[in-house]
Amino acid sequence: MTDLGIALILGIVEGLTEFIPVSSTGHLIVFGALLGFEGEKAATFEVFIQLGAVLAVAWLYRRRLRSLVTLGPAQGFAGPRGLALLALTTLPALVLGAIAHGLIRDQLFTPLTVAIGWGLGGFGILLAERFRPRPAIGELDAIGWRTALAVGLYQCLALWPGVSRSASTMVGGMLVGVSRQTAAEYSFLAAIPVISAASLLELVTSLDILEVADIPVFATGFIVSFAAAWVAVTFFLRLLSRWTLRPFGWYRIVAALVLLAVLVARGGEL
Repeated sequence: MTDLGIALILGIVEGLTEFIPVSSTGHLIVFGALLGFEGEKAATFEVFIQLGAVLAVAWLYRRRLRSLVTLGPAQGFAGPRGLALLALTTLPALVLGAIAHGLIRDQLFTPLTVAIGWGLGGFGILLAERFRPRPAIGELDAIGWRTALAVGLYQCLALWPGVSRSASTMVGGMLVGVSRQTAAEYSFLAAIPVISAASLLELVTSLDILEVADIPVFATGFIVSFAAAWVAVTFFLRLLSRWTLRPFGWYRIVAALVLLAVLVARGGEL
């Protein structure tokens, strides 16, 4: 398969999985291994195309984002207060990610770590749905400082590939009293600064291995990721009005068991 064909497939995978609680990074690692698309340049590509998915959310929530950059009273999830809440949520993962960037990239981007993350994250979703408190926060404007910090701390769990940033922030929000749909929407918005920062950091630190010939591949992944994420976010919010997150938890557990079985059968390789 050509590099453009691989970029097309991985762009679809990234866009469809970035904002649902199944771990886009985990799926990219597994699909990349299956397609033989591995190495430093592949890792950079997989992080970079997340920007396409983030741009889709930024466009879908453009009115909310516009309210964040509008000066006004320090109340609700708007203006300087809204930006400060997002910054507080972003800070823990940003600091820990910057400190452990090399370790995470060199040691944790493997199918085995993904299987572990999928499984543990799946059980975490099921437990959260079973024991979560009654929601006390039903809209973005009701989110406060403690909630923003708690979600940010939970988001640090996603530095382990396979755990899922969206799963950790949604589950974290639900465990501190945020309604399921509001937790999902806050997760989408919280993705913008943290993924943008991680993607730009990865790009800057990888400039020495990139070439002009890589531009079409990276651009294809970016554009396809944008389109797939647009579709995924739109349908996911509709599903949350009728579903819990339990199906995603079970999916993760089954996927983890299948992946572990394949790894055992192939001696640890895909």
